[in-house]
Amino acid sequence: MARKSSKDKSSKDKSSKDKSSKTGAALTHIDSGGEARMVDVSDKPASERIAVAEGRVIMGQATLDLILSGNAKKGDVLGAARIAGIMAAKRTSELIPLCHPLALSKVTLDITPDKKLPGCIVRATVKVTGPTGVEMEALTAVSVACLTIYDMIKAVERGVRIEGIHLVEKMGGKSGHYRAER
Repeated sequence: MARKSSKDKSSKDKSSKDKSSKTGAALTHIDSGGEARMVDVSDKPASERIAVAEGRVIMGQATLDLILSGNAKKGDVLGAARIAGIMAAKRTSELIPLCHPLALSKVTLDITPDKKLPGCIVRATVKVTGPTGVEMEALTAVSVACLTIYDMIKAVERGVRIEGIHLVEKMGGKSGHYRAER
């Protein structure tokens, strides 16, 4: 493997310092050399932090009716998805490489059938008292719950879609309150 010249390293340092979001803030998981890193939160004070994420599982009306009747061959689709989402939130640091392991104090996963979609709206709320937020835990909970719904009904309908997974709201921490625009 070729070694990088000081010129290459210099341009890499400059480009990594220029990497910023649309808000102008630097990417926190990239060090000055452009390498991935876990953010040091040891000096941050513990505070209550809450994150809410949401997603949708879109399916045919007949498939939704099957879920609601409780007659899916694999069992209680929504119950299994709820448990899977909660378990996933607790294991986020094992799934997302640079996430901190957190002692979550609350994870709720609500799944609301919606005949207008037709499908299910999946919403996770995650809470912790600590030095870093729980947005990734909420997003992971929703993602895995949606995937579980798909897994449990795929034999009936392969064209099911998972859509719109996003952060709805976060509270706490230095950056304060965020709420997604509707």
